[in-house]
Amino acid sequence: MKKTHGIPKVSRKHFYKSALGILKNPLPFHHQNFDKHGDTFLLNVGMGREIIFSRDSAFAEYVLQKNQRNYKKSEIQTKDMAKYLGHGLLTAEGELWKKQRKLIQPAFHKKQLAGLLDKVQAAISEELNKLKTNAPMDIFPVFNDLAFQTVVKSLFSSAVGQREINRLQYITEAAQKMLVRELRQPYLSWYFTWTGKIKHHLALTTEAREILTRIIEERKQSKKREDDLLDMLLDARYEDGNTMSHEQLIDEILILFTAGHETTSNALTFTTQLLARNPEVQEKILSEVKPAKENSENLMEFLRECRYTQSVVEEAMRLYPPAYFIDRVNLRDDEFEGKAYPAGSSLLFSIYEIHRHPDLWEESEKFKPERFLKGKYENYFPFGAGPRKCIGNNFAMYEMIMSIAELVSRYQISGAKEEIEIQPLITLKPKNAVLEFELRK
Repeated sequence: MKKTHGIPKVSRKHFYKSALGILKNPLPFHHQNFDKHGDTFLLNVGMGREIIFSRDSAFAEYVLQKNQRNYKKSEIQTKDMAKYLGHGLLTAEGELWKKQRKLIQPAFHKKQLAGLLDKVQAAISEELNKLKTNAPMDIFPVFNDLAFQTVVKSLFSSAVGQREINRLQYITEAAQKMLVRELRQPYLSWYFTWTGKIKHHLALTTEAREILTRIIEERKQSKKREDDLLDMLLDARYEDGNTMSHEQLIDEILILFTAGHETTSNALTFTTQLLARNPEVQEKILSEVKPAKENSENLMEFLRECRYTQSVVEEAMRLYPPAYFIDRVNLRDDEFEGKAYPAGSSLLFSIYEIHRHPDLWEESEKFKPERFLKGKYENYFPFGAGPRKCIGNNFAMYEMIMSIAELVSRYQISGAKEEIEIQPLITLKPKNAVLEFELRK
């Protein structure tokens, strides 16, 4: 078997010595090694497994875009995550992924999404009513509910009851928590099996599939069009004229629930914390949103007018990218800038580090939304890159811009702590996001 070449190695002793800290938050360990060894290093994690970490933006672009045919997702997504979510766009590989991407892509075109914006706005307004004023509160649960409700209303309109929504949200979040435990504590796999924890969570996902089946069958029998995402998915046809199988449809909906709500709720929470630290940015958003509301005939036009608000969200996702790492495995031997990667190498790109790399970003640790008013950045990967770039990136951006615009229009945000706390799990999650809100007069 060929070996890696030209890649600095972190000693296994250093890894084991740092194990407890890595379990809690691996980012400081990664940063320390990037500073010491450069933008790419190799880590032996034991049991014959090696992982190559990189914050080389050019290498990420090469793997994700320029030579993407030679790379696939790792088993974290195609096997571990698929166990709970099935084989939808996020977890599928090869021909199945190509087939599903081509089928579903039209549902996420801007023209199609324009018809969903009223549903999104209604969900945002309803959830922001839950914010308490003039008292400290953890904002993550509110944004978590907001993001989930937005996905549900976009998928099913009003054809699903609150009880079902609550149950679907509970199951989705419980499965994610279980997956995190399995990935972070592989040495307890015997315990998770012996105690029936994995069996219990698989049973929960079966329950979610049964709920979704009832919703889909009711829609079919009603023969009523809602022009929501469910209708778009039911209308979608493969090249041979056939529709998705029922099981595949359920897989894709479960993926939309998971990918569509967690990353958005994380990003909205981080953005709001940054706004609390920067009252002048709140005022700039307000001065943009007021005339945009008055002068826009529809929500799509309103979104085009909120360019500064968009830059605020983009900058927040630079500093705190919810999808803070991207993993790939190469199918054949490869080489990039003098470093050799034998087939089967496990690569992990730190989007968190790329987005804060001092060689790529001026004042890389500072919150400066204005930088995104100048145009797009090459070293920016909040939704990935290449053919597997998140299919819902436009939907997510619309939702976040509308949410922040509505939030700042209603409230003055304050009460920020000195430090923004993070939890690097499957996604980069906020922790102790306690802020205060005062109604604007």
